[in-house]
Amino acid sequence: QVQLVESGGGLAQAGGALKLSCAASGSIFRINDMGWYRQAPGKERELVASVTAGGNIKYADFVKGRFTISRHNAEYTVSLEMNSLSPEDTAVYYCSAAVVTSWHALSQTYWGTGTLVTVSS
Repeated sequence: QVQLVESGGGLAQAGGALKLSCAASGSIFRINDMGWYRQAPGKERELVASVTAGGNIKYADFVKGRFTISRHNAEYTVSLEMNSLSPEDTAVYYCSAAVVTSWHALSQTYWGTGTLVTVSS
């Protein structure tokens, strides 16, 4: 089994910053993509940013240069630095990882339980 544990959510004021971190543990042979998604009340879950094992990064358009994703392959961690936060960024943020658990296994996506980010105006 694989577990993803997020940390770093909380309350921020508009214009402020927060950093989210996620650590994967368990039966890990290799991690392919890692990423952050978010789900606001009444909305569907959406991609915020993702990064491949090779370092290729994708950001959602609404990030607009405000967020930075990074990962540490050897430690199975991924982080999201969020700056210039706005109330529209309020959501539960989920970490995801595409994990291969053994040399012959297929990649499977795992999710963290989510961390709440609240941005006040």
